[in-house]
Amino acid sequence: MSRSPVRESVTTIGRDGTRRFLQPAIVIGAWWRARRLVAWLLIAFFALLPWIEVGGFPAVFLDVEHRRFHLLGATLGLGDVWLLFFVITGWGFLIYATTALLGRIWCGWTCPQTVYLEHVFRVVDRFFEGDHVSRAKLDAEPWSRPAKFLRRGGRALAYLVLCWAVAHIFLAYFISIPGLYPMITAAPQAHPAAFVAMAVATGVLFFNFWWFREQLCLIICPYGRLQSALIDDDSVIVGYDEKRGEPRGKAAPGVVAGDCVDCRRCVQVCPTGIDIRQGLQMECVACTACVDACDDVMTKLKRPAGLVRYASLRELAGGRTRFLRPRTLLYAALLTVGLIVATVSLLRVQPAGFKLSRPPQTELYVVSADSVANVFRAKIQNKDDVERRFFVEAEATGTRLTILNQSAGLIIAPQAEVTLPLTLLVDRRDYRGEFNFTLRLRSDDGKVSVLQKAHFIGPDPRTLAR
Repeated sequence: MSRSPVRESVTTIGRDGTRRFLQPAIVIGAWWRARRLVAWLLIAFFALLPWIEVGGFPAVFLDVEHRRFHLLGATLGLGDVWLLFFVITGWGFLIYATTALLGRIWCGWTCPQTVYLEHVFRVVDRFFEGDHVSRAKLDAEPWSRPAKFLRRGGRALAYLVLCWAVAHIFLAYFISIPGLYPMITAAPQAHPAAFVAMAVATGVLFFNFWWFREQLCLIICPYGRLQSALIDDDSVIVGYDEKRGEPRGKAAPGVVAGDCVDCRRCVQVCPTGIDIRQGLQMECVACTACVDACDDVMTKLKRPAGLVRYASLRELAGGRTRFLRPRTLLYAALLTVGLIVATVSLLRVQPAGFKLSRPPQTELYVVSADSVANVFRAKIQNKDDVERRFFVEAEATGTRLTILNQSAGLIIAPQAEVTLPLTLLVDRRDYRGEFNFTLRLRSDDGKVSVLQKAHFIGPDPRTLAR
């Protein structure tokens, strides 16, 4: 007989402390169909994105080797990595906001662990080993039986192929599909580092989906523990209507019973093995399997559906859910501000990079008979996929500033970077002391205009008058 879930202990731990493997049943209902649709759309999005070209590059191409990142047509250099701050914080606030409103909807609907485990690998389980009852019987059988060896062996082979495919699609985000295909078709010794990386990634994925499974959600992922801080009584969660369901049990003459008949169907379908009737728990990933299972039972008993449903704790207690409250408004405001700032920052990203520094072990300034000179080191990067001619111009208020040898401009190849010295001169007669100035990098086609502010260092002008 299976162990009844309790709130004080994880169901996947046996009474003797050993691992207990779950074999959840499947129930096909409205929520299951909706989650299956979302899961396959996400998988298709993940698999197809490296194939879709935008502006001559894959839609998402994290070219670490050349330190360039192509995102939906925009090319970011290593100097633009600071924009990831908005991605990370924006993702965090989005998770906070959705959790405060809709509980762990991320876990149940869009988390890669749930998407692949429930909608890919458990499909393989049922194909090779049958329903949850057959799988549980197969677990108990010895490995000496040929049927178990063949079924588990076929399942393991299918797992390896799927994990290999997922690992290689993930690699395509970093080397592109054209770069991936030669690596796959060539011998392992031709690309030893990539081969080892993919072997390790495939092995880790296989271990996760074959053995670790729901333990990733229960032990490693911190999100379940964060829900105690992110969820309040008005957050919409998957919950059991205790007022309607209790006292649970089968109705009989002279016996007062709620709508719950204690069939334990909600426990049988739970991928983490909990009993949703025990209230909100860290292990619940809000997958709605118990909702479909309970609705199916209620329909057969000709009772209203929704004994287990999406609802807030306040609604389950008889109140009304408040969607607009301080924490949701704060998260929404922070998310909006971050989105505005990120949009403005992305729109200001130039197709060229321009960095200015002083070369090491050089004099800060040089005084000659005619001028005062400062030497800088300029690093210019052409982020675009076309060749461009660049010009560097100096702008200073009240002082005439000249740049040596820059009248013809500089031609830089696509996706190339050039470092060159810049010598800036001020006529001795015009020099009035140290001052701030601006260098402008522009292209001959007018598509690039990048500014860099700097400081011109020189002697006390009174010493030049002697």
